[in-house]
Parts: sequence; structure tokens; C-alpha cells
Amino acid sequence: MSSTTSHLDSSELRQAFSTFMTGVTVVTALDGQGNPVGFTANSFSSVSLDPPLLLVCPGKSMHLFEVFNECEHFAVNILSEFQQDISNTFATESGDRFAKVSWTKDQQGCPLLDGVAATFSCDTFKRVDAGDHVILIGQINDFQLLGSRGLGYSNNGYFSLGMEQKAQEAPVVERALKVGAIIEHNDCLLLER
Repeated sequence: MSSTTSHLDSSELRQAFSTFMTGVTVVTALDGQGNPVGFTANSFSSVSLDPPLLLVCPGKSMHLFEVFNECEHFAVNILSEFQQDISNTFATESGDRFAKVSWTKDQQGCPLLDGVAATFSCDTFKRVDAGDHVILIGQINDFQLLGSRGLGYSNNGYFSLGMEQKAQEAPVVERALKVGAIIEHNDCLLLER
């Protein structure tokens, strides 16, 4: 398919985008009544060190879009490698997500999730309309680097570079190398040694 055509298949384009390895964040804020709200996002990037800026991209079809399109403050929580369940919780639109996680508030009242790799408390710096999303640029007024490894996402699945690194660094007990593979074939799982 040519990149110059205006009739791109959106599901194939989404699949192509999903090959990019990225981190996983939960973006939080307060709604008009002061209630905590949040959503899972991998559309996150650092923008500038001076001034300290970052961006996230909430989708216009998201049920919380108006909150994030109008908020003066928000926080970005970079999930740690063991927080897949939190990512899944905030990726859904049902239930009280904050009842399922431990969290505190930043100085503006935005939720900061416990156990994450890092948090960024932001004042809204600028919004840029971008098709079916808005680029929400935040000026960082506080951050916490908490020392754990971040959770990764690619091809519609989670990964952790820390787990791979630990496996590579594990001491070799035996000199013989043993290799195995789990293979899916005809709706069955096979262990091949």
C-alpha cells in the first residue's frame, strides 16, 4: 500500500504502529467534581529539558477526553515492569479504577500511582489538535524517579527488558546448554526439547 494514498486501512496502520516498542503510562487528572480519572497511554514522549516538557495524546473518542482536553493539571505515571494489571485496569472504561490501586495525590491533587517507575506532575502547557487525538503538552513542575524498570509494550503484548537482562545475567550452573520451545499447533501447546 502506498504511503501517498489517502485511503489507508486504519486497522493495518494500527498494526504497523504497534510494532514500535514503547513504554506504558497511566495519565491521571481530576474531573470537574474533583474525582480522580485516568487512562492507559503509550503515546507519551519527553519533549524538552528547558523548559521541562512532555506530551501525551488522548484520543477524542475516549470517554474521558473532555476532562483531559480542559484540565489545567495532569500527571503521568510510568508503569513498572510488574504492573500489567494496572495497565489493563486503566485501559477499560468501566468501574472505579482507583479503587483497585494504591495511590497518593500530587500538589495539584492529581493521582500518583504507587509502585511505578516514575511520576511527572504537570501543568498544561499547550494543546495541539491532531486528527482523532489531541497532543497534550505538559510543563513538568515535579517528578519522582523511583528506581524500578518500566513496563514495555509492542505488537499488542507486554514485555520487560529487566526480565530478559536477569535471564542473561543468571549464573550458569551447568556447562551444557539446554534449549526448549513452546509451540502452538492445531490449538494445542507442545513443549519441544
